[in-house]
Amino acid sequence: MLYQIFSLILQLATGLVAGTCLLRMYMHLQRIDLSIRGGNPLAPFVFAVSNWIVLPVRRYVPSLGRLDLGSLVAAYAVLLAKYALLWLLAGATAHWLSLVTQAGFDLVHVVLSSLMWLVIAYAVASWFNIGSGARYFLAQLVEPLLRPLRRVLPHMGGVDLSPIAVMLLLQIAEIVLQSLQAQVVF
Repeated sequence: MLYQIFSLILQLATGLVAGTCLLRMYMHLQRIDLSIRGGNPLAPFVFAVSNWIVLPVRRYVPSLGRLDLGSLVAAYAVLLAKYALLWLLAGATAHWLSLVTQAGFDLVHVVLSSLMWLVIAYAVASWFNIGSGARYFLAQLVEPLLRPLRRVLPHMGGVDLSPIAVMLLLQIAEIVLQSLQAQVVF
């Protein structure tokens, strides 16, 4: 019981930090202004949660063009540390290579679930009169995912089906990921 409670708390904390590192990487990739002066409502939160790990990693892991590899490696390191800690608490019975693989699968899961939540938040924000800064920020994150599908999908009575299509594709990717993860056995 205590192991499950600790595992839940650890999952929440590492998911938040890894997800924030990945959000930072995605915002950098999309050239979204990360400064507070730029009106980014999430900038203080993103920096507060991720600076402690991203900045030291960036000293050793350079960016690859617009791809912030330091944030990606930091997110993976957080998830790997989670699995290593759970591995030690469980008695270190699994092979260390399974920890590395599990952390990789978890990283992809965090990416897919984060994208899903961003699309949901974007869709809900379009229904209500939410502050323009938050709506603009969500649009900057989600529009690059929706744009290719909008070219293909027809508008049905003024309703944009692209968020539904993106969520469907993300769910299919999650099913494929889970299937692949079940096949990988050490």
